[in-house]
Amino acid sequence: MSRAEATKARILHAATEEFAAYGIAGARVDRIAKAASANKNLIYVYFCNKDGLFDAVFDAHLGRGLDMVPFTPDDLPDYAGRLFDYYEKHPEVLRLATWHRLERGTAVEQGPAAAKPARNDKLASLEAVRKDRGGTSGFAPATLLTLVLAIASAWSPTNAASTPTASGPASNAAACRSAIMEAVRRLL
Repeated sequence: MSRAEATKARILHAATEEFAAYGIAGARVDRIAKAASANKNLIYVYFCNKDGLFDAVFDAHLGRGLDMVPFTPDDLPDYAGRLFDYYEKHPEVLRLATWHRLERGTAVEQGPAAAKPARNDKLASLEAVRKDRGGTSGFAPATLLTLVLAIASAWSPTNAASTPTASGPASNAAACRSAIMEAVRRLL
């Protein structure tokens, strides 16, 4: 890895922490540069501006998530469970997605470019499974995908409805995962 690549990687890592904690508006380029042990001007050289840096961070995490959690349209409960596991290990991903929705809006068109083909592929796969099984869920593929993604992130810290209790499933990751998988099974 070249020196420039190493610096860029440090900037992306520091920016991930900063954006996950403060969002786009609250993030400070000075703090990112300091945390990355990099010259602030390099951020502008590599990413043009703070929005460009956020986009690079968001795209990197979205891409990694898509690669780390393969989509299994014929086994959505397992997919939801694996998504939950990924979110548990990488809470910054949902925080970044939440900041993106809050500060950039909810329109699919405003999402990162990498999301559109991946989403379309998932929808096509769900439609193929639906045709093979005769439409068992009763939901259109887009609705079904949205519901599965929402269920998988039910106990994330970004979900205002999620309230950990001493005796409920939120107090135990395995119980949360099991509840998520069962909810998706019932949805189907």
